[in-house]
Amino acid sequence: MTTIPIINIGLAFFPVVLVLVVMFYWSLNITDGFVALSRMLIQLLLIGYALTWVFSVDSSLLVLAILSFMLLVASSIAVRPLSDQQKKGDYWRALFSIALGGGLTLFFVVFFVLNVDPWYKPTTIIPLAGMIFASSMNTISISAERFIMELKNGSKESFARNQAYKTGLIPVFNSLLAVGLVSLPGMMTGQILSGVSPLIAVRYQIVVMCMLTGASGIAAAIYLHLRMTKLE
Repeated sequence: MTTIPIINIGLAFFPVVLVLVVMFYWSLNITDGFVALSRMLIQLLLIGYALTWVFSVDSSLLVLAILSFMLLVASSIAVRPLSDQQKKGDYWRALFSIALGGGLTLFFVVFFVLNVDPWYKPTTIIPLAGMIFASSMNTISISAERFIMELKNGSKESFARNQAYKTGLIPVFNSLLAVGLVSLPGMMTGQILSGVSPLIAVRYQIVVMCMLTGASGIAAAIYLHLRMTKLE
């Protein structure tokens, strides 16, 4: 693949600027947009340099430390839509749910599906863990917000749980329905652009889609179960 010139990367921000302009004219708070965009830019630049170093170091402890950090950050972001009071207890529920649901899925894929050798190979396990934790994080975040909303509207706990779980999985199932017809996922697109056969890229993408669906569904189920246990 050819290296993208810096000026071309700058042009990629143009559609985002249009979104911020729309938000401004509709009198919406654009601060979150600026903060998110700035964090994205800084974080990706830093992670680019960091991963270059990490990939050159053969250390299982370093990989485990990175995965632990990713879990802590994902759990914090997962409970972001909740009130400050609700975040206190829910952070640990989210952390446990993502660690268990995402961790088990990552373990299964690394050891039984891809047969990664060594198991802590950073070029494989870190990108996989990132996708798993992020997907689980989003599903828990949506489920948590919907669960609380249903309870505030007077729904029974079991109904609130079911609605929250179904709502949390909407983006996941939409991705399953759209893949190959509406969208070519990032991993598959990256492989094709780098010259990998589309048939080989499809195999990896099937594993990724199953991996994300399983991790997200398991993590959200664990979280909602812990939420129900608290209410009881």
